[in-house]
Amino acid sequence: MKLYKADDFFKAAIFMSLFFFFSASAIAQSPKNEYRYLHMDVFTDTPLSGNQLAVFLDPEELSDEQLIKLTKEMNFSETTFLYPARNDKTDFRVRIFTPSRPTEMPIAGHPTIGTVFALANLGLITPEQSEIVLELGIGPTPIKLEWDNNKLAFAWMKQRLPMFGDIIEDKRAVAEALGIKVTDFGNSKLPVQLVDCGAPFIMVPLATRDAVDRAVMDRQKMGSLIDNAGLVRRGMFLFSMEPGDDGATIYSRMLGFGVTEDPATGNASGPAGSYLVHYGLVDKSNEQNIISRQGVKMGRSSEIRISVSTSGDEITDVQIGGSAVLVSDAKIKIGN
Repeated sequence: MKLYKADDFFKAAIFMSLFFFFSASAIAQSPKNEYRYLHMDVFTDTPLSGNQLAVFLDPEELSDEQLIKLTKEMNFSETTFLYPARNDKTDFRVRIFTPSRPTEMPIAGHPTIGTVFALANLGLITPEQSEIVLELGIGPTPIKLEWDNNKLAFAWMKQRLPMFGDIIEDKRAVAEALGIKVTDFGNSKLPVQLVDCGAPFIMVPLATRDAVDRAVMDRQKMGSLIDNAGLVRRGMFLFSMEPGDDGATIYSRMLGFGVTEDPATGNASGPAGSYLVHYGLVDKSNEQNIISRQGVKMGRSSEIRISVSTSGDEITDVQIGGSAVLVSDAKIKIGN
């Protein structure tokens, strides 16, 4: 066994002291201009599918203007910024931004679910927790957590109870604005209707998956149609209940005015599930196990689960859920 002299330890101690001194000095003298973010793919467990999300981990020194610039730089449908909780009733504060608007979004589905999975990847939430509460722009939002041993497997997000809004009666005009035929609605008398569970979306029930895929929205025509109906220019949620080999309840696309098309839209999924239940399109036994398959046309297949609880004919609870996967852990540099 090799023996060391006392002065060897003394020299090593001096070397380590100097090393930490200069390292600390270098860190102190370098400006904070790099910001870490996690790139998550949401409503999927397979990388390079689902809906993309950037989650910034330490944005407290950044202004809203800088948050918006980072959001546009990422160019995903949404980007989130993670902050410590501001009170003992929530676990974290999350701010959501999208490139198409200059202000914070009050709530969004895939950014919320993706941020929860980012927290799990960072070890900031653990299997002992079955629920956390995030402070979003809309207020405290509870998230239920399902774990598979030490790995977060699934997260459920509560949405507001649905508000069923106005109906666009002229299906022929809707079909023309979507580049499809009025016969693509089939023989159904289901309405083209706005439904809102915290954010409004217009439900468009079509007969076949092929009709959903063929739609190409003329935004000028559809915008005028929506304006004339006195509705909000939000998103058109097209869906079909035609069965497929993917086990989905509905096959869907979301065509928007800001985001051209979204591969997975949590905010639209609660309204979609509520629409199905309201019009009796799913059996009572399946109301809490509705699956929306979205993003297939874009090559980014997503699976969003929807749970709707009822008491008699009244909807009493709406939740949407899914998983997410880490794609990369990176930094972005701003300034000099």
